[in-house]
This record gives sequence, structure tokens and C-alpha cells, in this order.
Amino acid sequence: MRHPTPPIFPEHGHDHHPCMEDALERVRVAFAAKQIRLTDLRRLVFEEIAGSHAAVGAYDVQERLAKKGTRLAPVSIYRALDALLEAGVVHRLESRNAYFACHGDHGAGAVQVVLTCQHCGDVAEVAGDTVLKAIDAAAAKAHFKPSASIVEVSGVCGNCA
Repeated sequence: MRHPTPPIFPEHGHDHHPCMEDALERVRVAFAAKQIRLTDLRRLVFEEIAGSHAAVGAYDVQERLAKKGTRLAPVSIYRALDALLEAGVVHRLESRNAYFACHGDHGAGAVQVVLTCQHCGDVAEVAGDTVLKAIDAAAAKAHFKPSASIVEVSGVCGNCA
């Protein structure tokens, strides 16, 4: 069931249930489209990551699951994360070695800029076509071929400002 598009940074304490419903549906669709099995472990790891709009580390996921009675080795968490990354439903916040759920419907080829609030830790994605085109142009001018472009911007979200 599709819900109205939430604001880029939803209000703190908002009803996260619709976000989770939409995210879980995106997971099912993405895994089916890529013909990847959505195992219980992958779903559990995804639910821990998608439980908020913040980025979470692999060991945090492990700890949260352990508190709920599911004890897993770090390698199991990382394998699940690899599958979630491959399916495009989770992204890695490079600067913090943490992961966040993709709550948008931007598609596999879309170029996104990641915004991270330094106060609450929430993470959001916004269209980054213009930014990445400028980076590509600057790289081309320098006769440089980028192999990856990841743009992360830290600051303060509207809820914390």
C-alpha cells in the first residue's frame, strides 16, 4: 500500500508505521526483481535498519537483534547487508560506515546526494543530478576518470534547526 510521499526529513516522533510498510514492500519487490531470496535474516536486518530514518552500524544491528533474542555472528549481519545493498534497498553512509534504508522511490540509476543531520542522526536522500554533473565536468577538465561519486552533506535538518 503506497502512502503519501513523506517530507525529506519527517518530523521526529512521526508515525513510522507507514514508512516501514512502504519500505518492506520495496524490499519484496526489489528482491523479486533481482531474483534474490528474501530470507528471514535479511528481512530482520532490514527491519532494524529501517526502524528509523537514521544510519545504523552493523554491530548496532547485531546488538539490537540480540536484545530481541536473535544472536548472530557479525559475518551473518554483513552477508545480509551485502544482499540488501545489492537489491538497492539499503545504502551505506561512507563517512560513518553505517547503513540506512532507502525510503525513497528513486530507482536504481538515480543519482542521489545524502543529507545527514548532525543533531538527530537522521539521513535523507535528494536528487543529485546537478551536483554529480558538476563533479563529472570538473573531473573531465582535470583529465580524471572517477570510479565512484558519493556526495554526503552534514548539517542540521529542519526539525533540529
